[in-house]
Amino acid sequence: MNDAVMAKEQSLHDLYRDHRGWLEGWLRQRLGNAWDAADLSQDTFLRVFASPQALAEVREPRAYLVTVGKRLLSNFYQRRSLEQAYLEALAQLPQDSVPSPEQRWVLLETLQALDELLDGLPPAVRRAFLLSQLEGLGYREIAERLQVSERTIKRYMAQAYEHCLVADL
Repeated sequence: MNDAVMAKEQSLHDLYRDHRGWLEGWLRQRLGNAWDAADLSQDTFLRVFASPQALAEVREPRAYLVTVGKRLLSNFYQRRSLEQAYLEALAQLPQDSVPSPEQRWVLLETLQALDELLDGLPPAVRRAFLLSQLEGLGYREIAERLQVSERTIKRYMAQAYEHCLVADL
């Protein structure tokens, strides 16, 4: 192993050793429990370790960790909100239509993947795309519901499809 690789591994080790406890405490204050804070702390360091070239440029490690941690925290709350909405929708179903735990897990994972895929789209574009794909509405119906022109919906849909294609690459 050459010296540059060993130095990089040592800096990653030092970052984790010096700041893991602090980051976990910072996350615990925001989440209110140690389990989720520990998970998000580990996820934060995994993200940092996945791009060690960025680490070489970091002058303020805690500020950098907070930035990454805030993004993961935001994703965590979005996932939790999505899960809650899904569980509420399930509660409205007749008992014989409720999916099995395995089916629920697959559906929830699919919803989360779709949510991540559409992340970054403007809300109106996202809503138009979901109305089309999930409710099967045509452009005219979507335009009426969103109170915009059909031409705007065509533009929204093109933007959404392009976003999905680029994200898939």
